[in-house]
Amino acid sequence: MHDMPGYDYHIDIPGTTIFDGKMAMKGYALNKMCYGFNKAENREAFKADEEGWMEKYGLTEAQKEAIRKRDVLGLIAEGGNIYYLAKFAGIFGLSVQDVGGLQTGKTTEEFKAYLASQA
Repeated sequence: MHDMPGYDYHIDIPGTTIFDGKMAMKGYALNKMCYGFNKAENREAFKADEEGWMEKYGLTEAQKEAIRKRDVLGLIAEGGNIYYLAKFAGIFGLSVQDVGGLQTGKTTEEFKAYLASQA
């Protein structure tokens, strides 16, 4: 059934939020804000006034709540792209491996070991 030409095998990946055009639109303001964290002065400004910074970028209430909770998986569900969210996570000392662990239900060390076993 799934051997048909044009079948998208990536539509349903259990436990995975697919970052497609719809999610890109949903997360545009969030990702724009996180892109700004490439600059140290923006990271410092965010830490000094998180609420004001979120308001400046027009984040949705759900995005703001996920930011307040430091809920990276929630931010992904709200349209966040992991490459932009890595800058947000880095403000709080989280690495991409930490986030990978969160996404897979593993500890950071378990996730790193998994990655090493795949090399």
